[in-house]
Amino acid sequence: MSEFSEKYGPWALITGGSDGIGLAFANRLADEGINLVLVGRNVGKLDAASKEITAKGVECVTASVDIGADGACDKIVAAIGEREVGLFVANAGADPNGSRFLDKDISAWDNLVTMNVNSKMHLCHHLGRQMRDRGRGGMILVSSGACYSGMFGLAAYCASKGFVLNFAEALWAEFRHHNVDVLTMVLGQTDTPSYRKILAESGQSIPENWADPENVAETALRQLPHGPIWNWGQTNDVAGMAPNSPDERRAKIEYIEQMSAAPLVEG
Repeated sequence: MSEFSEKYGPWALITGGSDGIGLAFANRLADEGINLVLVGRNVGKLDAASKEITAKGVECVTASVDIGADGACDKIVAAIGEREVGLFVANAGADPNGSRFLDKDISAWDNLVTMNVNSKMHLCHHLGRQMRDRGRGGMILVSSGACYSGMFGLAAYCASKGFVLNFAEALWAEFRHHNVDVLTMVLGQTDTPSYRKILAESGQSIPENWADPENVAETALRQLPHGPIWNWGQTNDVAGMAPNSPDERRAKIEYIEQMSAAPLVEG
């Protein structure tokens, strides 16, 4: 086993793992000898992804689950079974609505928040306890620059990504005491099937310099031990789209922990 697979194997769970960024993560991890549990909604895409991954000589389990629906986490946990998941990549989380807040029924926003907040939180809790007890593991929460501010037509989406940003930072602060790495990968425009669909439906042109999924996966896995934040295309000492840089945010987290009561590193 490689050093990477010893820390983050033998299994990885990827939500939104049937295409785009999720499939890029799956291929990269399969190259490291890590087995995959892929979660998505489209059975055909999942089957195709599974064939692509198993051709690399690793095992692949798929689960057709809508993570925006109630009970999604229970179905994913059942699919995992007794497999030892050392890495969780929370990739699913696009906004399928493309609408102003009041122009959609509230159920659409309930589904988005369930996908981006509740399902992530439940899976991080379930898997995080196991990683803590083993004393190793990692989590990558794929996010968007929308996490840093509210934007027109993206009310619930921006709010949910803001949750992911703060949630990942807090998990990093806690889990690092147990040798479990946490990173939120904050992306800009990225070449994914869902984003291509949004551009086509809105009549927008293809961006010239959008991120490539393979590069995203490679960079995220390289940055995982250096969380809690990586802003795509920027070094950690640059604020960029945010009010402060990842280095400054990390320092603040550490400072507050030092100034407060002793950290809860047990139990």
